[in-house]
Amino acid sequence: MSVHDDLTAVQRCIDDLNRSVSRLEQQLGNGGLDIRRVRTDCDHLRESVALLRAAAAAPAAQQRPDLVTIPDTPYDDSLWIDTDDEGLGARDRRAP
Repeated sequence: MSVHDDLTAVQRCIDDLNRSVSRLEQQLGNGGLDIRRVRTDCDHLRESVALLRAAAAAPAAQQRPDLVTIPDTPYDDSLWIDTDDEGLGARDRRAP
């Protein structure tokens, strides 16, 4: 199956879940905390699938982040003036 087919299948399942939750709300009333939580979770699932669908529609070239080249040459020592060694404190002082 393609991604589009999978997303369509997931959307159908969420639609079924939404209808079932609506029937439960009618039977149990929508004032209870538990049913409100289930409704909120169902809405979050719907939003998440919409985001996935939008991400799948974007071209693959735009999804890939730009690579940053890190040079092999050592950093300039002046970058580390007045810095603390992690866990040891400042260079000219004793650790507590």
